[in-house]
Amino acid sequence: MEIQIIFTLLILLFSIVIHEIAHGSVAYALGDPTAEEAGRLDLNPLKHLDPIGSVLLPLFMFLSFPNGPIIGWAKPVPINPMYFIDKKWGELKVALAGPLANFTVALIFGLIIKFVYLPESFLTIAATVVLYNVALGIFNLIPIFPLDGSHVLFALLPDGFDWLKSFLTQYGFILLLFLIFIIPNGLNWVFNIADKILDLFLA
Repeated sequence: MEIQIIFTLLILLFSIVIHEIAHGSVAYALGDPTAEEAGRLDLNPLKHLDPIGSVLLPLFMFLSFPNGPIIGWAKPVPINPMYFIDKKWGELKVALAGPLANFTVALIFGLIIKFVYLPESFLTIAATVVLYNVALGIFNLIPIFPLDGSHVLFALLPDGFDWLKSFLTQYGFILLLFLIFIIPNGLNWVFNIADKILDLFLA
C-alpha cells in the first residue's frame, strides 16, 4: 500500500510538471521566451513545485481521505502574452496546452494497456497514469480562476463580460477551495469520468 501511494504521488507530480512544461513550450513556440528564460522548460520537479498545490494540498487530501482521489497543481509557468505572434488566440492555445498534454499522456499509456501485455505491477502503474492524467486534464478545464478553464473562458467571452472576468479573477481561488473542500464529493465527478475512460482501455 505504501509503495502504491508513493507511485501515485510521483505520477501526480510528474503529470503536473508535464502540464506546466506544455504551457511554457507552446508560449515559447508563439514567441514568448519568459518561461524558457526562467528555466521552467525543465523536467526537474523542484522548479515547478507550488507549496500549496504540490505539497500541502496533496498531503492534506491523502491524510484526510486515504482511499480517495488526490489532486494538485504546480507553480504556474510565467507567460507574457505581449510576445505572442498570435495576439488573438495565443492565450487560448497556451491555456489548452496543459490539459491536452495530460490527455495525450493518458492516451499513450491507455494504448499501451490496450495493446501490450504488461505484468500486473506495471499495469497498475500505467492505469494510474491514465487515471490521473485524465483527471488532471478535466480538473484544469473547470472555468474557475486560476485553472486553465478560466483562461479558455476569458479568451472566448465576447466584449461586455469584463465583470465576469473580474469576479472570477478576484474570487476564483475561494471558489476553487469551496469546490474541493466544502461541497460533498466535490471532485468525485472528475474521477468518475476518468474511471470510465480508463475502463475503455482496460476492457
